[in-house]
Amino acid sequence: QVQLVESGGGLVQAGGSLRLSCAASGRTFSNYAMGWFRQAPGKEREFVAAISGGGGVTYYADSVKGRFTISRDNAKNTVYLQMYSLTPEDTAVYYCARDYALARIGPEPWRYEYWGQGTQVTVSS
Repeated sequence: QVQLVESGGGLVQAGGSLRLSCAASGRTFSNYAMGWFRQAPGKEREFVAAISGGGGVTYYADSVKGRFTISRDNAKNTVYLQMYSLTPEDTAVYYCARDYALARIGPEPWRYEYWGQGTQVTVSS
């Protein structure tokens, strides 16, 4: 069973930054694309960013493009989400997810097999 553990969430003022981490258990971490999703109160879970197994391909939601950066360290079995210029609209629980080792990365939740428990990000105005 794969476990994903997010960390790094917290309270930050608008315009600030945070870096989220997601540590994964299991072997062959580099075989799998990883994604970040978020869910705000009363809203559906939405895609944020994804990165291929080797780290060479990334994909972002339009709402975070240019402000967030996804990266990974396969030696540490960890994926990161660096967030800049945060706004109150970024307030949500952020989840990392590991895909089914599909050929392409993408934003659809069905691509992802394992999910973490989430970490809260709150941006105050």
